[in-house]
Amino acid sequence: MADISIIQSGGKVTFGQQLKLTAQLSWPAMMAQLSSIMMQYIDASMVGQLGADDSAAVGLVSTSLWLFWGICSAVTVGFSVQVAHRIGASEYNQAREILRQAITACIIFSIVVTAIGAAICVPLPHWLGGTEAVCGKATTYFLVFVLALPLLTMNYLAGGMLRCVGNMKVPGGLNVMMCVLDVVFNFFLIFPTHHFDIMGIHITLPGANLGVLGAALGTVSAEIITAGAMMWFLCAKEKTISLRGTTGSFRPTPTVLRKALKVSAPMTLEHAVICGAQIAVTVIVAPLGVMAIAANAFAVTAESICYMPGYGIGDAATTLVGQSYGAKRFDLAKRFGYITVGLGMLTMTLMGVVLYIFAPYVMEMMTPVEAIRELGVESLRIEAFAEPMFAASIVAYGVMIGVGDTIIPAAMNFGSIWLVRLPIAALLAPTMGLAGVWLAMCIELCFRGSIFLWRLISGAWLKKGL
Repeated sequence: MADISIIQSGGKVTFGQQLKLTAQLSWPAMMAQLSSIMMQYIDASMVGQLGADDSAAVGLVSTSLWLFWGICSAVTVGFSVQVAHRIGASEYNQAREILRQAITACIIFSIVVTAIGAAICVPLPHWLGGTEAVCGKATTYFLVFVLALPLLTMNYLAGGMLRCVGNMKVPGGLNVMMCVLDVVFNFFLIFPTHHFDIMGIHITLPGANLGVLGAALGTVSAEIITAGAMMWFLCAKEKTISLRGTTGSFRPTPTVLRKALKVSAPMTLEHAVICGAQIAVTVIVAPLGVMAIAANAFAVTAESICYMPGYGIGDAATTLVGQSYGAKRFDLAKRFGYITVGLGMLTMTLMGVVLYIFAPYVMEMMTPVEAIRELGVESLRIEAFAEPMFAASIVAYGVMIGVGDTIIPAAMNFGSIWLVRLPIAALLAPTMGLAGVWLAMCIELCFRGSIFLWRLISGAWLKKGL
């Protein structure tokens, strides 16, 4: 079995070994992505049982939450990429120094972001076009997640650091645990007390009956527990980067911050602009009615099962390309780029076929409302055709992050969504309804994948790294 240390040792890496390394790192990363997506499915399906207004309340602010999560996640990448390069060069003490500084910098940044989110939580649902029936619940749901951002950011940081040193199994396993905890917490927090009679035995399971608030509290609680476990393993157990028994300053230095800024600033801006575009899509969808808002939110969640493999393989690509780049093995970095992108496109093509066939069953799990299900199925079947090229953009982006090239890829991402998706969506929505919005998304993702493939093949990304 191939060992990732072969990259650092300078030994020959055959094509078969490259495939094995890609598979070994991709599989746990995909499982981590799957568990995260399953949490979204769980929340959506549980809240969906409460009715259209509750579903719309969650759907209304979901894209705004992605904005805040994405910004905090992007900040951590600037540090984890540096760690991957140091590990690739076998400079373990320097990797630990970067980790210490990352903890301080990311906590400070996330607190600032939390303050901004808390300040806008009340007017936000009104800005997005929500009705009075959903705005109060939407505010509550948004605020709970925003207040937990500093701890969630530590989860992003720890998971990213572990993946960049080549440990995909621990983040994957802990994310599965998080999924299980989410089910348990949501069950007891969302719904009222349950009474069962099983073989003549009366069983009562307590429930807090908190509805949308319970969904937010349940998910946040599961994420906080996972963040604590992830940080403990990173700092105390992961041999290559553990801080146990070592000393050093947690004060960020200008050199590390400057390199982190070079990677994270474009990604942060990209997340902000792309999520801003997704929020704009929500504004386009809002006039179509509560059913369309809920169907759009459910369809977005349902479609995530398709791109889960892409993000998992993209994480593996960042690690493999990053360590190869840190070891100054540039040809190997390029080969890993081609292999991971090809694997991602193949996998997501298969997932697109699955999505098209099983779209009615997926939507049925999420909501009992027939009108919402019909809109969601139509949207998902349109989107299924974009999955191969969506994969190309996701994994190629992970490849480029691995070397620290983020400025041009970030511009490609947000340029595509703002200049292609939004104008087409605004044009088609009045006549085609929600289907027009999703057709615009399909067209844009195919365009985005094409330009990422062009940049990958050109090799320009290797010249723009740290």
